[in-house]
Amino acid sequence: MKISIGSDHAGFAYKQLIIEHLRGKGHEVLDCGTHSAEATDYPLFIIPAAEAVTKGEAERGIVLGGSGNGEAIAANKVHGVRCGLVWCNQTAELCRRHNDANVISIGERMTSIEIAIELVDIFLATPFEGGRHQHRIDELSHYEQTGELRKE
Repeated sequence: MKISIGSDHAGFAYKQLIIEHLRGKGHEVLDCGTHSAEATDYPLFIIPAAEAVTKGEAERGIVLGGSGNGEAIAANKVHGVRCGLVWCNQTAELCRRHNDANVISIGERMTSIEIAIELVDIFLATPFEGGRHQHRIDELSHYEQTGELRKE
């Protein structure tokens, strides 16, 4: 699988370790930066990582920062991205299974690297369940396209 990844300075260390892990598992990784631990602004690296998913340059995306909150917000500004902030196995699984998340956000200051790698693996391995959840994804897509909520 081809995966885009981006971080700010606060997620840089985990980004490097996750890239190594992903490549070790045979994934192709598109590294959207940052490329050092020097302070920087997260939108500069998170938005390109998210755009790579919507442009078809990557199948899934991973974004990292200190808490992961700002990164999830930035990724979700990209039309077509459904980014979930994950911090435990259940959030990583459910963002895929129920929300068809195509990007996840992880906070380096919020979890250990061992758990972060586990979250990545769960995210990549979990399929979208569809069914009753598809209608909700369709509602989000409709709103994103039109700016209007459909009436029941």
